[in-house]
This record gives sequence, structure tokens and C-alpha cells, in this order.
Amino acid sequence: MSTVEEIESAIENLKEDEFLRLAKWLEAKVADAWDRRMNQDSKDGKLDFLFDEAGSERVTGELNPWPATR
Repeated sequence: MSTVEEIESAIENLKEDEFLRLAKWLEAKVADAWDRRMNQDSKDGKLDFLFDEAGSERVTGELNPWPATR
């Protein structure tokens, strides 16, 4: 049995409050990983195309405010 399978099995046996605690912890870990990835991608210039696109849309008047206003 792999470590992942052992973890999955252990999760299946958690009480509801323990499971919810674990889910909250995992959600925070995923969010942190996402933030690190986005920050690195930004530093590496991988998101520059978004700034270029927004700049072009600003010039042509197609840029919508964010968050959207009504």
C-alpha cells in the first residue's frame, strides 16, 4: 500500500470534526501553493501578457473595471 492510500484510508476513518479540521488545513495549503506559484510566474514574466492585454484594452476603451461595477 502506498503512502497516499494509507492517508486516504486514515481520512476515511476520521470523525467529522477531525475531517473538517483537516479539510481547512488542506485548503490553506492549496491556497499557499497557488499564491507561491502565481508570485513565481509573475516574477518569471509568465503573466506579462495579461498586463499587455489590459493595456491594449485600456487604449481601445474595451477595459472593464474590476471588480465589475453596476
